[in-house]
Amino acid sequence: MSDKLKPLADRVVVEPIEEEEVTSGGIVLPETAKEKPQRGKIVATGPGTRDDDGKHIEMEVSKGDVVLFAKYSGTEIKMEGKKLLILRESDILAIVG
Repeated sequence: MSDKLKPLADRVVVEPIEEEEVTSGGIVLPETAKEKPQRGKIVATGPGTRDDDGKHIEMEVSKGDVVLFAKYSGTEIKMEGKKLLILRESDILAIVG
């Protein structure tokens, strides 16, 4: 998939990890009632950006990293039946180790 979609500059493509939510009573919540996922796996990264002096700044994240990102960040797209998010590296809060 990353061959068909290549992010530019400091952007990344993330596949959100949907976690099944079950209430304390055992009721499985449908997707429409769930919170937006804030965790995902990076499937593609851009080459990085440049600073004011023109020096290349490499990305801190790489393909395969599981990350936490801001709740309403990025642009959601569908590709090959999968939901994907394109977001800036600055919208990523942490790498889950």
